[in-house]
Amino acid sequence: MATTCTFLFLLSVTFTFLILSSSSSEADILLTFKSSVEDSKNYLSSWSNTSVTHYCNWTGITCSTIPPLSVTSINLQSLNLSGEISSSICGLLNLSYLNLADNLFNQPIPLHLSHCSSLETLNLSNNLIWGTIPYQISQFGSLRMLDFSRNHIEGSVPSVFGNFTGLVLLDLSQNSYLVSEIPSTIGELENLKQLLLHGSGFQGVIPDSFVGLRSLTHLDLSQNNLTGGFSQTVMASLVNLVSFDVSQNKLLGSFPSGICKGEGLINLSLHTNFFNGSLPNSISECVNLERIQVQNNGFSGDFPSGVWSLPKLKLIRAENNRLSGEIPDSISGAAQLEQVQLDNNSFSSNIPQGLGLVKSLYRFSASLNGFYGELPPNFCDSPVMSIINISHNSLSGPIPELKTCRKLVSLSLADNSLIGEIPPSLAELPVLTYLDLSDNNLTGSIPQGLQNLKLALFNVSFNRLSGEVPYSLISGLPASFLEGNPELCGPGLPNSCSNNLPGHHAAGITTLTCALISVAFVVATVIISGGFILYRRSSKQNQDQQWRSLFFYPLRITEHDLIVGMDEKSSMGNGGVFGRVYGIGLPSDFEPKLTDFALDRILGESAFQSIVGSESASSCYNAPEYGYSKKATEQLDVYSFGVVLLELVTGRPAELSESTDSLDIVKWVRRKVNINNGAFKVLDLKISQSFQQEMIGALEIALRCTSVMPEKRPSMVEVVKALQSLDSRTCISNIGDSTEEHSIPI
Repeated sequence: MATTCTFLFLLSVTFTFLILSSSSSEADILLTFKSSVEDSKNYLSSWSNTSVTHYCNWTGITCSTIPPLSVTSINLQSLNLSGEISSSICGLLNLSYLNLADNLFNQPIPLHLSHCSSLETLNLSNNLIWGTIPYQISQFGSLRMLDFSRNHIEGSVPSVFGNFTGLVLLDLSQNSYLVSEIPSTIGELENLKQLLLHGSGFQGVIPDSFVGLRSLTHLDLSQNNLTGGFSQTVMASLVNLVSFDVSQNKLLGSFPSGICKGEGLINLSLHTNFFNGSLPNSISECVNLERIQVQNNGFSGDFPSGVWSLPKLKLIRAENNRLSGEIPDSISGAAQLEQVQLDNNSFSSNIPQGLGLVKSLYRFSASLNGFYGELPPNFCDSPVMSIINISHNSLSGPIPELKTCRKLVSLSLADNSLIGEIPPSLAELPVLTYLDLSDNNLTGSIPQGLQNLKLALFNVSFNRLSGEVPYSLISGLPASFLEGNPELCGPGLPNSCSNNLPGHHAAGITTLTCALISVAFVVATVIISGGFILYRRSSKQNQDQQWRSLFFYPLRITEHDLIVGMDEKSSMGNGGVFGRVYGIGLPSDFEPKLTDFALDRILGESAFQSIVGSESASSCYNAPEYGYSKKATEQLDVYSFGVVLLELVTGRPAELSESTDSLDIVKWVRRKVNINNGAFKVLDLKISQSFQQEMIGALEIALRCTSVMPEKRPSMVEVVKALQSLDSRTCISNIGDSTEEHSIPI
């Protein structure tokens, strides 16, 4: 009995010693690895032999869950690491996962990692790895996932990948210095599921050996210089495809059928090649297809009719081909369809009523085709419709009343045979910005309500319109946008109306609202750092245009109070000393104002609504959506600030009710920029030309702020940062991720 107890005790002590020895050994290996790495952000501070934290809990380390504990995974992605990738890491005998992606390692491919006998995943993507792929890469035979994408690998790819029999993912994409054919040995990887070679300079033909890739789900060969065709035999073997992308190559010939044999395909991208012939009807069998992109090829024949009613389809792009056929009424079955682009083809049919039943559609573009007949009354019934272009077709009949698509930004029906009057309901579409009805047979007058829209483009040339043109639609427009309508009259036109005085619309704003309407939302520091600085500098040349900061006397708030209270929390509208109230500097001949849109949290919601309820919705400080939503939002404030910033940059008041040029400043600037193809012509001439680049930057910001789409306006935090970043020679062209239809052409 004593002998047995002694044996068990010794076994326990030995086991404990082995665990402690292993623990010490693996920790030392990790510290050796760290010693070769430069950790500029100190992310690996927990990696220390003096740390009380167990090494299995160090940053990026994962250990096995059962004793004895050992490192199985190292994930150091996006830690700004550089230096050398040490071979010491292979001392971790159970290491199966190593991810060093998105760092700054600058060295050749570390072949010594092939000594990591258990390694299954190696991710070195988005580093500065350089040099060629050596033949010795075959030593990584145990790998299942290999990712060398987004590096600087060059030369050709050796034909050794057939040794990677267990490989599931191979990603060599976005290595622009590679100049190589696709190795035929890749076709031997029967377990491969993802082959990603896009954007890497591959050339030559797609190997017939791909017939062996029967497990492949994702194939991306796009953005290369591949030539030749795609084999029917290879296509028939790829029965598990989910995503197939060979776009932006030089592939030619007809595209084979059978791509949807497995019914799992979600993405089909063939665009920008030299494919010709008909699209295979078998694409209609892709019941899970979401995106089909075949644009910029030479496809001809009828577009597969069954594609139009695929239930999960979201995107159809087929522009710039020679496709024909019709859009069937069964398109209503594509309940998730978002975007259709068919421009420059030979489609010939009516626009079906089923199109208006697709409530997710936001873009329909089918110009330069042979569509005919009348537009169905519901063709713009999608509540998210934003862009419609059916120009250069053979449409006839009247333009239906458009009331449902209140997010419509652009409508082009030019060069058809439309008749009747311009629907007055167009004036009720609050964000409509681009309207082209030219080259039709429209009659009657131009609806007066259109002058309330912020139209950057309004083209009704070559119709049969008559009557007086609303004056604000004449101002800033080139004569060519109205020509070809001999019975139109108005100032600046060949025909004068009987009442030639331009009718200026009274703003109808109460005294209280005038005191509140413009600027409180916006940032004292913004203007002090942006427009205020510009104007103070310019005052050296024009002493009559002195700029000054103002006290907000009606609220008993000083400029100092505003600056102290204006932290980031305030500017996001989440509170702060005064809620969203900000100071602003204006030129001495401009009347200081407070925007009413920021007062909901000072006055209370009911008082706020009573004020805005009495205000004219046509005020140029109001965002387009104010006409149908009077709830105070940051987007409304951002728009109002954009108007103020335009005033500062152009030196032009937002509204000139007594002037012969009554166009509000947003319309005026957008038309000038679009039509004259340059922003310099709208800048205030009183400011020295040495500050033009800063002014262009501020103008760009202002146009972002006054985007017709609320969701495309930047937040005030982004606006503040952008304006503060304007230095003496920097032009800001982007604010965060916000995008607008155009950037300013300079």
